Amino acid sequence: MKKFLNYALYTGLLVAALMFTSCQTEEVGGSMNDEAETLMAGSNTVKLVEHTVSNDGSFDNIVDGSSCFDVRFPYTVSVNGLEITINSHEDLALIEELFDAVDDDEDILDIFFPITVILADYTEITINGKEDLRELAEKCIEGGGDDDIECIDVIYPIDLFTFNPESVQTGTVTVNSDKELRRFFAGLGETDLISFNFPISFEMYDGTKVTVNTNAELADAIERAKNACDEDDDDDYNDDDFSKERLDALLVECPWSIKEVERDNQNQTDQYREYLMNFSEDGKVTVIDRMGNSLTGSWSTRVADWKVLLKLEFDVLVDFNLEWFVYELEKDMIKLYQEGGNKIIMNSVCDVVDQEPDTLREILRECHWVIKKVKVDGEEIRRLLGYEFEFTAEGVTLSNGETTSQGSWEITTNEQGRLVMAITMGEEPGVSFEWPLSHLRNDRLKFEIPGTDYELILQRVCNNSADDGDVMEIRNVMMGGSWMIAKYAKGDMDSTSNYANHTFDFGAEHRMSVTTGDTGPTYPGLWRVLRNSDGKLKVYLNLGEEGPFEDLTDDWDFVSINEGRIELKDIDGEGTITTLVFEK
Repeated sequence: MKKFLNYALYTGLLVAALMFTSCQTEEVGGSMNDEAETLMAGSNTVKLVEHTVSNDGSFDNIVDGSSCFDVRFPYTVSVNGLEITINSHEDLALIEELFDAVDDDEDILDIFFPITVILADYTEITINGKEDLRELAEKCIEGGGDDDIECIDVIYPIDLFTFNPESVQTGTVTVNSDKELRRFFAGLGETDLISFNFPISFEMYDGTKVTVNTNAELADAIERAKNACDEDDDDDYNDDDFSKERLDALLVECPWSIKEVERDNQNQTDQYREYLMNFSEDGKVTVIDRMGNSLTGSWSTRVADWKVLLKLEFDVLVDFNLEWFVYELEKDMIKLYQEGGNKIIMNSVCDVVDQEPDTLREILRECHWVIKKVKVDGEEIRRLLGYEFEFTAEGVTLSNGETTSQGSWEITTNEQGRLVMAITMGEEPGVSFEWPLSHLRNDRLKFEIPGTDYELILQRVCNNSADDGDVMEIRNVMMGGSWMIAKYAKGDMDSTSNYANHTFDFGAEHRMSVTTGDTGPTYPGLWRVLRNSDGKLKVYLNLGEEGPFEDLTDDWDFVSINEGRIELKDIDGEGTITTLVFEK
């Protein structure tokens, strides 16, 4: 946080700072040889350092809506009705994950008061309600215009000297953190004299190091760093650090496929799904429908209230004619929103339009491909989760490690110039379709049939992930004995007792089994451990679509593991968290 919010709070901080200083000073009785290196506490150079070591409160804007303070851990919030406790920076990502689980812009987050907030000078105050929090946040200068300097950081420890009015050194202070240094400054009067023990080193936002040897070099280094990076000091947590320039560049880089459209609270997705939008640098945008017909309009962008806006204008496609707020931007997805029930979600199809069929053929042949998701006519076929494709010149096989189906495949292009994978596999009709490619990555492929609810997502696996140490470690632990379910809870509903007296064994060739009691029936299943295209570790469990263990069939997020405990989680399309814990 960059700006001092409550000057009345200086009194308590001043006392604490003086106590801190008195504990670390020693009477040295010497005089400063170079009096030019002494500084008044109110000097510009000291103020620059003070702003550099101020507390930055922008990391938790998703909770408090302000860059000028942060909320002290732990605290509890309700996210779309789900109560969770925030214990660390990492837990904040869970809030955004819950928001993003449902493509709805009316996300609701409630804070359980009272909470403690930490101001720029590290003062802590108690907030007892929503109105008090809003009042404090309104004092914050958002948009990067505040005092805090974030593009350069002090490398500790550093030493400072204190002096009396006659420039006689009276003490030495060693500080080890931003908080200690800011508290030290708070204990000084405007005319108190100090000096820094040079050299002092800094780390820049890009990881480079800077060393200074004089007050002049110190001030110059900080001044140069003030505007060297984007401090992201706004209360729009979901902008993912993008700017107008980044949006402009991303729009013209690739074609964009329409995934979802709402206009005036009416869902228009079926009409526009899979339309392609091509943005050009001259401000024109061309839309190609599913039959290959083209329509042309215009586009422009601007910034208002720290938000990036995209304006679309067409003569025919009137449902697109709005100035849209860009509320989320990723490399392969853009979400547009406007009040009144208006929304557009677009996916990048940079590598699936006007590509040679050999491009996809070679990618498919390089490695094996595991089914992450397959949906046919709106129904997800969960029994195929974790099954593995192998594409060769002779044909394609689909295996669960025990049984294998044979089929044929070919790559073509459709009227829009998009790559299409046609699979024919008589023994498994669930995958026998002409699948248009909607996302192409070296490690992940997504296919969707336009205007229908058909979807296929494949995850690449090379050499059985033998070169991924984390994957191999998790596999080895899971295969190291028998397990039982210690917890299964979906939201507030705990169903652990439903799985009592069942033993889980994870075997070779991705096969698993569940045994009831000592002599009861045994249920076969499929399991895998993979790292997905986002770098997340996933545990695939497939115990069928029906039966006593159907709720366990899913691609679970890996949370933690040791020799006697495995913890997994899943967030469904409604934002509900399911926790699954195995113990020996």
